[in-house]
Amino acid sequence: MKNFADNIQVVLFDLGGVLVELRGVPTMLAWLNHRVSLEELFALWLSSPVVRRFETGHATPNEFAEQIIRELSLPVSPKEFVANFQNWVVGLLPGALDVVRSVPSRFTRATLTNNSELHWRRLMSEFGLQDVFHHHFASHLTGKIKPDHEAFQNVLDTLGCSADSVFFLDDSALNVKAARGIGMHAVQVRGPAEARHALLEAGITIA
Repeated sequence: MKNFADNIQVVLFDLGGVLVELRGVPTMLAWLNHRVSLEELFALWLSSPVVRRFETGHATPNEFAEQIIRELSLPVSPKEFVANFQNWVVGLLPGALDVVRSVPSRFTRATLTNNSELHWRRLMSEFGLQDVFHHHFASHLTGKIKPDHEAFQNVLDTLGCSADSVFFLDDSALNVKAARGIGMHAVQVRGPAEARHALLEAGITIA
């Protein structure tokens, strides 16, 4: 009998919250005076026209800061926001690279991430993520952003694979729902331990 994993060709990782530690979430919740929940913050961020413009490479960091402060009524100056935002990426979560490397070589390893110029160089060079994946689909480079259908379709078109051959890991319920909507196998995970468990459950990796 054919295993579920036999149909999978691509293992697709989100970065922030799955492999990379971010300090932006608690900062944003504090700036918003905890008026919203974690999932509500994810939804606000992913649906914000200001965020979408910036993370698809259509706004400068200063423009982004001014606009997001105005949109969300944040109690900081643009200069303070940019300085803080640059440090939202802390580093790799413990075990992150081990999880990626545990994916057998028969699978294509790729990232699908909403990102920006302020963080990308550190992620690739300083954190060593450039060389452990075959492909990177970063929103500020592709011009396509999750949870839009086009962001997922771009992965399929570029890699020449079907949606049901992709196993996707993301920390956002909204992104997971969108991936499933296009036909991908998708699981919501937070951190490398949950990612490892999902890969084991799918039969992609072995204990």
